[in-house]
Amino acid sequence: MKAAHFLSVLSVLALATSIASAYDPSPLQDFCVATNDPKNALFVNGKFCKDPKLATAEDFFTSGLNIPGNTDNKVGSNVTAVNVDRIPGLNTLGISLVRIDYAPYGINPPHTHPRGTEILVVVEGTLHVGFVTSNQPDGSNKLFTKVLNKGDVFVFPIGLIHFQFNTGHTPAVAFAGLSSQNFGVITIANAVFGSTPPINADVLTKAFQVDKNVIDYLQRQF
Repeated sequence: MKAAHFLSVLSVLALATSIASAYDPSPLQDFCVATNDPKNALFVNGKFCKDPKLATAEDFFTSGLNIPGNTDNKVGSNVTAVNVDRIPGLNTLGISLVRIDYAPYGINPPHTHPRGTEILVVVEGTLHVGFVTSNQPDGSNKLFTKVLNKGDVFVFPIGLIHFQFNTGHTPAVAFAGLSSQNFGVITIANAVFGSTPPINADVLTKAFQVDKNVIDYLQRQF
C-alpha cells in the first residue's frame, strides 16, 4: 500500500516537473508543418499541421538573411525574424532565428521575449548588451552587461528585460537563436507609453514618480 502511494506521489511530481519545465511542446511525430488550410490538417500542435505526405523541402526553407534590414527608424535597428510564420516546418520544433541590423549608435531597445531564451552572436561591429533580473527579495534588480565584439556570444534568459546597443560609428550585425517557434516580443517603452488605449497618465505618473507633463510627452512619442 505504501509502495503504491509512493509511486502515485512520484508520478504526480514527475508530471508537475514536466509541465513546469516545458516551453514549446515536444513534437509527437518527426515534424508537423504548419498550414492555414484546416482541410489538409491531420494533427494539431500549436498550429494546424499539413499531412506529412504533402510536405516538401520548401516547408523547411527560407532565404534572404544575407540582406541587411532597414535601420532608418527612430531606434536605428531592424529585426528580421525567421519563425514558424516564415518557415512552416518549424511548427512544434521549439526554435527560431533572427537577424538584427544596427545603424551606427543604433539600439534594439529594452524588451522581453515571453516564450523564449535568446542566444546572440555578433558577426560585425561592437555591441553593448545586457539584461536585468526579475525583482529580488530585497527589491533590487541586478544588471548583467557586457561589451561584445565580432564572434562573441551572449545569452538572454527567457522573459527578462534585455537590450543591445551599437557603440560604434559603423553598422553592426548579430544573429540570435530563440527557444520557441513563436517567442513573442514586448518592447517596454512601446508597451508602457504606446498602448491602445493608453494607460491612464495618473497611473504612470505614480509608477515613475515624475510630473504628469513628462508622461504626456512620452506618450506622444509613441
